[in-house]
Amino acid sequence: MVTNDPLPNQPAPDNPSGKLILLRHGETEWSKDGKHTGLTDVPLTARGEELARGAGGLLAGYDFSLVLTSPLQRARRTAELAGLHAEVDPLLVEWDYGGYEGRTTRDIRSELGYNWSAFTHGVIRGDTPGETVEEVAARASRVLTRVLPAMEEGNVALIAHGHFLRILTAVYLRMAPRFGAQITLDAGSVSVLSFYREQPAIVSWNYGAQLPLVPSES
Repeated sequence: MVTNDPLPNQPAPDNPSGKLILLRHGETEWSKDGKHTGLTDVPLTARGEELARGAGGLLAGYDFSLVLTSPLQRARRTAELAGLHAEVDPLLVEWDYGGYEGRTTRDIRSELGYNWSAFTHGVIRGDTPGETVEEVAARASRVLTRVLPAMEEGNVALIAHGHFLRILTAVYLRMAPRFGAQITLDAGSVSVLSFYREQPAIVSWNYGAQLPLVPSES
């Protein structure tokens, strides 16, 4: 995804005191079925709306200097139900899965005959051009150039999507983008990033109404 947003006038701060709160949108029919949901604008399910309200309860004690949401309705509705007044940032959209949009990992693996994953093998062209993991990481890096200075003023919340937030977390932690494959993120979950002894760190991860029994499929 091409963007012409400008870089800031100042570099990222060294050790901001605020926290970065990541909220993955609530459940959709596609996420429930394990379908890759990139730019397709699907709504929340009733359970997804319930999860979003629950996330709002977890965030009740936080004050925010900046709240940003993906423009896709599943994220915007999650922000609304969580009680967050969010500004839309187009860079927060999900990974463009190209020709694998709307398909499950199981289906793609059956077709290809090997253990495909988006992180390891990438996606193909389809109705949209698709993105490499590095291109998604570049978008995440752009978001963080805006977020880190705001964390000097207070806490920041991002309401977005599973794969995008996992890659953004890898970039935040100064890891390779593909580290995101090793951290799963459930629908409606809240995660907290911060700095600990001058190093970016995970404070809480994938926190929700209940502990997940299996890794998230999307």
